[in-house]
Order: sequence, then C-alpha cells, then structure tokens
Amino acid sequence: MRRILSTAVSTAAALVLAAGGASAAFAADPSGQPTAAAAELCTDLTKLNSDTAALNALNPSTATKDQVKTAYDAVQSDWETVAKSTATWEAAQKDAVKSAADGLKKSYQALPGDTTGSDAVKKLKPQAQTLDAAVKAARTGLKCPS
Repeated sequence: MRRILSTAVSTAAALVLAAGGASAAFAADPSGQPTAAAAELCTDLTKLNSDTAALNALNPSTATKDQVKTAYDAVQSDWETVAKSTATWEAAQKDAVKSAADGLKKSYQALPGDTTGSDAVKKLKPQAQTLDAAVKAARTGLKCPS
C-alpha cells in the first residue's frame, strides 16, 4: 500500500508542478489559442486533477486499502503522463508541484503496514489537498479551459 500511495503522491505533485506554470513552449499561438503542447498538458492536468480529487474524496469511514491503492495508482499514472509532456516547465512552477507530490509520497510511505483504509485517508488528505491546490494553480497559469 505504501508503494501505491507513494506513486500517487509523485503523480499528483508532478501534475501540480506542470499546471503551475509552463514556459514559452506552452504559450498561446499568435491567434490567442493554446499551442498543441499546452492543450495536451491541460488535458493531462485535468485528468490528474480529477484523480487527485477522487483520492481526496475517499471517505475515511468506508475506504478500503484497495480503494486507496487504486486511487493512488491513478494519480501516479497521471503524474507520469504530465511529467513526460512538460519538459520545459519553469523551475518555480515545477518546484511547487513537485513539493506537493513529494509530500504526498512521503506521507504514503510513512504509513505503517497495518494502517486501515480509514487511517490512510485521514493521514493523506492534507497532502492530497495541497496537491490539488497546486494543480489548480498550474491549470490557471496555463489558462486551461474549465
């Protein structure tokens, strides 16, 4: 379970970093429309945001370890996709998302092996919320459509 949460945290952090700001490579074209790279990144960030929200929405009173693992794995997969499509992020933006994702990963990895789904959700929620906020800021910076 720790490995799964760690991956989810890394994925979420990457998404937040990617959304926080993009370099000129992700700017709008002369017509004011986002470039293909920016549009793809926005799509990837939207998926990351959605899966991070799903992780955040897990109910501590009913969540199972399998549900936490599945949600974490989805976030991690999304982060890997975002990371591949954002090679030119600005350092500050990358750092914000990476920091949030790393925080989630560390919290997940620190969970004892006998942690219940309920306890895992409670302990991961603050870091998942931080990642969610970072991703939203990145999407705003990229001017991604809602």
